[in-house]
Amino acid sequence: MKIAIAGAGAMGGRFGSMLSTTENPVTFIDLWAQHVQAINAHGLLVHTDHGDERVHVPAYLPQDVHGSFDLIVLFTKAMGIAPMLAALKPVITPQTHILVLGNGIGNIETISRFVPKDQIIAGVTVWSAALNGPGEITMKGDGGVTLEALGSNEAPFFKQVVQVLQDAGLKPTASHDVLAAIWRKAALNSVLNTYCTILDCNIGEFGQLPDHDAMIDGVLSEFSQIAAKQHVHFDAADTKQLIVAQFPDDKNGLHYPSMHQDMAKGRKTEIDFLNGYIAKVGAREHIATPINAMLTALVHSKEKLNELQSSREKVATPV
Repeated sequence: MKIAIAGAGAMGGRFGSMLSTTENPVTFIDLWAQHVQAINAHGLLVHTDHGDERVHVPAYLPQDVHGSFDLIVLFTKAMGIAPMLAALKPVITPQTHILVLGNGIGNIETISRFVPKDQIIAGVTVWSAALNGPGEITMKGDGGVTLEALGSNEAPFFKQVVQVLQDAGLKPTASHDVLAAIWRKAALNSVLNTYCTILDCNIGEFGQLPDHDAMIDGVLSEFSQIAAKQHVHFDAADTKQLIVAQFPDDKNGLHYPSMHQDMAKGRKTEIDFLNGYIAKVGAREHIATPINAMLTALVHSKEKLNELQSSREKVATPV
């Protein structure tokens, strides 16, 4: 199975590195030229719980990719899915399947504009990773993958994908209700990503705050209302258990979530596909979602402050 990782940052780097231990050829595809160059020159430097290693996987910019792939694993940000698939259109064939494991709600609808639904595999993952710089990631802790073929889980190719992920140690589980898993992961991210970004803390530190229960419950209560409106099964109690399970250091307690990493590096966040999605649907359906709306506004405000501060630094820098 020829596999492409489209979006070879933190999570893409982790999956690509683990998949490269199987007999299936893996290719990295990423928009960051410096990252691509570093991987090709020295391999991807990976820091793990067991030490450091360099993973040698070929890397390309989207416009330089050639040939075709059996499976493209999408790890771009939600807002980058359409541009990435548009750029990869020449290498997507009727046999190419797209596996999307990124954060947020609405990704399936975006991908459906490029390939039929029977070529889409949707899922979520609770693996974590951090992008340290060009050609360097940290991947620690445990995780798993939940996925479903939008065509049929009985299709031979889907079963092959599950086996490949299993061989790579990615701990896949086939589901018949992936939307529930996607919403649960989106809710987890709408708590941990968003609060850790606003409060500038890691997951374990958030768990030590005396009011963390109330902060979690407020977000999940509004998720429950919107999920019910959209006929999606959402278990707030189960989701809270999953969130709290991330607090210990030997789980993900020491991890700074991806939104925190994006904010620290001045990149746009996925807030509009997380808390912002709940606030948008709430406004459209006349369902009050004040907590998610406020959290969305706060993250956008931090993004704007990043822009203003960056502009001031450029002005202050002597030519």
